[in-house]
Amino acid sequence: MEPNLSFGIWERQSFVQRFLHWTELLDPTNLLISIERIEKSRQLLFTHEDAARNNLNDQRIKEAWKRSLSTVHPDSSRLIPAFFRPAAFLPLTAPMLFLSMMPAKGMMSTLVPQRHHEAERVVLGTGAFSSSAFLGLFPYFVQIKYPLINPLIKRALPIIFFAQVSAMNVFASRSLERIRGIQVMDKEGRVIGLSRKAGEKAVRETSISRAVLFGISALIPEIFTYFYKRTLFYLQNPWSLWTAKLSCTVLVMGLMVPVSFSMFPQVGRVQSRKLEEEIQSSTEETELFYNRGV
Repeated sequence: MEPNLSFGIWERQSFVQRFLHWTELLDPTNLLISIERIEKSRQLLFTHEDAARNNLNDQRIKEAWKRSLSTVHPDSSRLIPAFFRPAAFLPLTAPMLFLSMMPAKGMMSTLVPQRHHEAERVVLGTGAFSSSAFLGLFPYFVQIKYPLINPLIKRALPIIFFAQVSAMNVFASRSLERIRGIQVMDKEGRVIGLSRKAGEKAVRETSISRAVLFGISALIPEIFTYFYKRTLFYLQNPWSLWTAKLSCTVLVMGLMVPVSFSMFPQVGRVQSRKLEEEIQSSTEETELFYNRGV
């Protein structure tokens, strides 16, 4: 069985454990790991499977897991390009969030479609980007049409839409997972079949975590800006606003990325009785597993 998938199945982690785990996987140095080092780490996990499960405190095993989980896709066992690894998420999305919250800026898609063929990725990605751009600009259209709108609502409106669009991007770019279903497997990693209900659950959980991530990451810098503008330092140095706000955005996102990724396990669990009848009739297992993704 794929080591990364088996890790998610047998390693039952609490939220705090998942958070600490993600802080390691989001380490920017994971973008620079060579293919040779990744292959050596994977070979260690394959050849010493029992030790890999039971000796997580062994520094060599721990480092091997870190390299494998941060660079290899658990479904396909393929190497994840550096640009799409978890460690690249913050450096790519923090500037996008900052720019999107500036006046008169559009909103950009923040999720790369997963598990689709090339043509499907292009179609779904284009749809998600177009809808994001339109809905991202919508709050500013409202402000232009109704300039006397309450200042509190004026500040809150883009943030609310940003959180909603972030969730909608997940639904749009991963819509085929809800239509076709995703693989569900038993505790040994044997694929039982494709489940649309599991796909809906995976997309719903990811949508919630993405809305929390970008909603809070947009809200706190706005609150910070509100109070910062009332300080003596800002009145003497108005040019410092964007530097301070960008720093706040990066700091908040740096905390919220592992928090949002940790809200739900990457390998989800679902009771087989809650899935389709054909899935239930194909196994005697009461609990099945699926890769939720991030």
